[in-house]
Parts: sequence; C-alpha cells; structure tokens
Amino acid sequence: MPATEPDARKGREALGQWLDQMAATVRDIEREAEQALHRNEDQDAYRDLMRRKAQLLTSLPDRARDLLPQFEGHERDAIADRLSRFASSASNALRIDSVFYMSALLYPEDHTPGQPNDLETFAAAVREGRAG
Repeated sequence: MPATEPDARKGREALGQWLDQMAATVRDIEREAEQALHRNEDQDAYRDLMRRKAQLLTSLPDRARDLLPQFEGHERDAIADRLSRFASSASNALRIDSVFYMSALLYPEDHTPGQPNDLETFAAAVREGRAG
C-alpha cells in the first residue's frame, strides 16, 4: 500500500534525524581522534578512533534496516544503495587498514572545513525527499 504524503514526511524526518545522530557520532569520534593525534601525539589512539569511525559507517545498512520499510520503491532502493556505499567505502578502508582512507571517509577531495560531510548532506537530502 503506498504511503500517504504525511507518512512519507514522517519517515523521511525519522531517517533524517537518525542519520544526523550517526553524523554527530562520527564528528565526536573525529574530534576525539584529532585531540589524540595533535594534543596527545598518540597515533595508536588516533588509529583506533579512525577504525571506530569506519566500523560505525560499515554498520549503517544494518542499523537502518528497521527504518527503510516505511519507504517505497525507488526511494527505498536509493536510500539503501547510498547507505551501502558508505558501508562499502568504510569496509575497504578497514580491509586495507589505511588510516588516511578512514580519515577521509565522508569527505570529498574539495571539502572545506566547516562544511557538511557526505553523511550530513545525505541526511538533509533524505529529509527534503531528494534521496531517491
């Protein structure tokens, strides 16, 4: 049964809020990692935190599973695909054990500090109905 527009809006808002929470967690991990590296000069802690970031991103499709049924067709598929791409990139970074790759996850080459990362941009697109 097709979702009504108010139901679709509620679903988009719920997923958008969840994505915002995941993005905030990533930002917290990144902030802690930067402190570990630059204040404490602790490369091991930095590496562990970058792994935690990548592991979180790898888990996004599974964590979002209960939120996706409220979407239909192309929109659901597009959201699931994007979450899978986040996870796949993070999985690759973990597989090759590249701290640089892990640190760059969610940031395009032309990213400017202070601008939203790709997960934050995706959350806004979901909320606005532009994810699919």
